[in-house]
Formats: sequence, C-alpha cells, structure tokens
Amino acid sequence: MNDSSWRAIFDKYKIHLHNFNRTPYIITAEKIKQATAHFKKTNAKEVRILCKQDSREDRPQVFIDNGVFLLPVKNGTYAIVKGEGYMDIPEIKNAVEIYTSSLDFHLDTSQVGDSEMQHLDFAYAVSLIRTFLKDDTLVLTIRGRKYTPQFSFRVGKQEITTESVQTEVDAGYEGKNLVALVEAKNSKTNNTIIRQFFYPFRQWSHHKDKNVRILFFEKRGNHYSFWQFDFDDINDYNSIRLTQSCRHQIVEK
Repeated sequence: MNDSSWRAIFDKYKIHLHNFNRTPYIITAEKIKQATAHFKKTNAKEVRILCKQDSREDRPQVFIDNGVFLLPVKNGTYAIVKGEGYMDIPEIKNAVEIYTSSLDFHLDTSQVGDSEMQHLDFAYAVSLIRTFLKDDTLVLTIRGRKYTPQFSFRVGKQEITTESVQTEVDAGYEGKNLVALVEAKNSKTNNTIIRQFFYPFRQWSHHKDKNVRILFFEKRGNHYSFWQFDFDDINDYNSIRLTQSCRHQIVEK
C-alpha cells in the first residue's frame, strides 16, 4: 500500500492542508518522483505502482484518513478526490443455473491454462454472454488499451475534467443495439474502483450511439458469474447501480 511513500508526498507538498471539500488536489507524476526519490526500493517510488489503487484496501493510510481516492485525469496527472471512489461487488445469492453450451462439440483448447481471459472467451464462445444480455448479435470487437476523449463529470459536488487517459477492457462486444464492455477477474473480488467501469463507459458512449452496457465477470471454481451495471447519470461518477446478475455452471450438449 506504500504508506511511507504517500506520507512523504503529502508532507512535501503539505497536501494535508488542502481543502478537499472544495476541490480535488492535482498532482503530477514528476512531483511524485521528486517526493519519493530518496526511497531505495523501486516499488516505493515507481509512479505506476504508487498510483495503482484498484480496491479500497489498496489505498495508503493517508488516503483512508482523509477520505480520498486517486483518479488519473491526464497522462502523467492525477487528482486526489474527496468521496467514495469504490463500489462493492455483491454476492450472488440466487441458485447456480445450469447453462447448456450452444456448441455441438468440445473445446479442447479452452481447458489449457487458468486465465481470466481464457474463461471469458469460453463464456463468449458457448454464447453465455449473448444469453445473459439477450442479444444474439454480439460479436467481439474491442480489446486492449485505448485513450479517452475529453469529458467532464462529477464526484459529489466536485467537477473533474479528464482527457487522454489510458483505459483497458478485457473484452468489448458490439451488437445491433448495444456495446458491452467487460472487466474480468479470476478470483473473488469484494470491491473495485468505479473508474474501471466509468472511464470506458464514457469513452465508448462518446463514440457510439448504441447503448453501452458494463459487465463484471468472475470465474470461481466451475461457476461463471456476471454482474451488469448501468450509470443513471452519464455525468455522475457515483450513479452506478446493479441491474442484474447471474451465476452459471456450463455443461456441454
């Protein structure tokens, strides 16, 4: 969690004195490097590592104490923001549903390895994703890193503008009427930063007239779980809500 590094950063720039209730605090990668240059270990001064705070538990103590979280707003520039930056991934309490593969043959290669991408690709290949979203027209069209256009949004009463921030989705599918963006994990996730959903959502909403759907996928044991989230207000970071979820066991015909 790099508590010592972030404590040094807060001390050097007197960030403790900033009024986070009025505005976010903007900090650059260069300033982070300057404040941590005296640390010996790479993980204590590497900007990429210090700024990776994907769950509530990843936040340094100084962030927790001040009720803030970190958002990238431009390449090499970050905002320390007051508010709730994370969301819970709720347990799916419904019984496991049996899903029969749409294929009439066995996929041998899908059994090699144990990566989140492999499991997500298998769920797509047997049409589980199409079935979950009730759209038989979905095809894989998005993968890898992209950069966002400029857009503004709110966290609480604070206005934030971001531009050209790198995003990455594990898979994106396009159909006649919608685009589905998927964040995939291979282990139990209790909470995650909303940014992983919100930035790609804004990015692809900017480029497409079709509805954009956000999915979170998790493979645990032999269960394939999906959560679908929507944003009630495209300009409100915290307007995310769960719309449906399911847990399936896939069987062959």
